[in-house]
Amino acid sequence: MNPGDSLSLLACQIEVPVTRSAAARDAHLAAMRAKVETALSRATADLVVLPELSSIEYSRLAFEALDALAEPAEGPSLATWSAVAQRFGCHVAFSFPRREGGAVFITLAVVGPDGRLAGSYDKIYLAQFGASMEKEFFTQGDGLSVFDIKGFRVGLSICADIRIPELSRALTLDGRADLILHSGAYYRDSTFHSWHSFVVARALENQVFFLSLNRAGTDYGASMFCPPWVDEIRKPYLFADTGEELVRLVADRAEITLARENYAFLKDRKAQHALRDAPASNPEPVPHE
Repeated sequence: MNPGDSLSLLACQIEVPVTRSAAARDAHLAAMRAKVETALSRATADLVVLPELSSIEYSRLAFEALDALAEPAEGPSLATWSAVAQRFGCHVAFSFPRREGGAVFITLAVVGPDGRLAGSYDKIYLAQFGASMEKEFFTQGDGLSVFDIKGFRVGLSICADIRIPELSRALTLDGRADLILHSGAYYRDSTFHSWHSFVVARALENQVFFLSLNRAGTDYGASMFCPPWVDEIRKPYLFADTGEELVRLVADRAEITLARENYAFLKDRKAQHALRDAPASNPEPVPHE
């Protein structure tokens, strides 16, 4: 098989324990590393993927402890996954609360086989609905990120980003992404039911592979890997409903090519769309009596 024909992934739906101190965070990082290294020792992968804020518990109490839990870019998380990437000759995508100056970002970073950062993205669309309270603790990112691995272009996104279609579209059109990594912390609140519909929509409208990776646990789980086309034969892969699962997946270049040849959605897309009878300006709303 030629370089660029396929990309092998190890997607890690892992459970995150209570972490409200740096010691608890570092113990969790060591436990995660052991699980991932055990899986890679059985069979290697090109890219290992972890969920949103994979280094810490997702809760108000944990976020209130960010003074202890947040890290610089070159902190304990990078050290942990850099060692794994170098040992197994792979890339690792991991997420952590990144401190820069007086701000803390929800960051999804990628380290390469040389132990250096290959890409990094700060979450743009912070969640402030359902069980989420991110705007109270984190700063919004301001730019997108795509990195290269084995001839594939891989775009980065995090949780609530999936609900804004322009973000995935920009990763596809401007970033030429073949695969979009979407690390999440999807809690089983009122938003959980709609999540998978967004995964399928983003994959099909952009004709890319889309990995939406949640953490494990009673209130989480059910990650999804969606191909660039779905029908009664080719369906998305759904992870365990709540339990931990380290899943081996493959993104096949031929599937992207076939989807784009058979269904020319991207090629036929107009650059702009305008309302035919759009008013020159938005009128003031008429008050109701």
